Amino acid sequence: MGDVVKNLAVINDAISVAAKKSGRLPQDIQLIGVTKTIGLERIRQLVLAGVNCFGESRVQEFIPKYDAFEEPHMPTWHFIGHLQRNKVKFVIDKVAMIHSVDSLALAQEIDKRAGNIGRTMDVLIEVNIAGEDSKHGISPAETLPFVEELSKLRNMQVKGLMCIAPYVDNSEENRPNFEKMRNLLIDINASHMHNHSLTELSMGMSGDYTVAVEEGATMVRIGTALVE
Repeated sequence: MGDVVKNLAVINDAISVAAKKSGRLPQDIQLIGVTKTIGLERIRQLVLAGVNCFGESRVQEFIPKYDAFEEPHMPTWHFIGHLQRNKVKFVIDKVAMIHSVDSLALAQEIDKRAGNIGRTMDVLIEVNIAGEDSKHGISPAETLPFVEELSKLRNMQVKGLMCIAPYVDNSEENRPNFEKMRNLLIDINASHMHNHSLTELSMGMSGDYTVAVEEGATMVRIGTALVE
């Protein structure tokens, strides 16, 4: 438990410094604890330490973790991994946000399932910012028309963009990718075709989250740095 508390303090301090560099307040940045491969006991330790939002990337791992908590102690959950259309029904009533919308077919399934339970689902569009063959996401050039297409759906709300940057030894190598994401969001908002501004940038993980925050991230997804 002590390691978790110490790790969280280090991360929060680093986020605070990076946020100030970008002219923002630390509370403007949402820390999302990544639970992939992390056991339930460790998740409970993170909750006790003060982490109140978690992100899971595998439906089969998410369900038992979600079911282990009850109100009023249920943390907020986001789905951050690649989501297959046939798995949407298992998460639609359990998560506050889906970070990984990368196709119209998936968006339409989310919209349908959300409508069936009378809710509006907040989503992020996943952008393959570095054009990696191994990554999901749409290209930067496709993003603006994709946002326009999704704005026609009634039971989902596009809140912003997400990316999984390349793995690098030096986090500075990802600064151009994070800068591209920030500029892409600015360009979308400048188009005025959406009926509201997109505000969220989910980018940055354990190895590069400070650089991501400096470049405008509003959400960072951190797993390893929290628990190791």
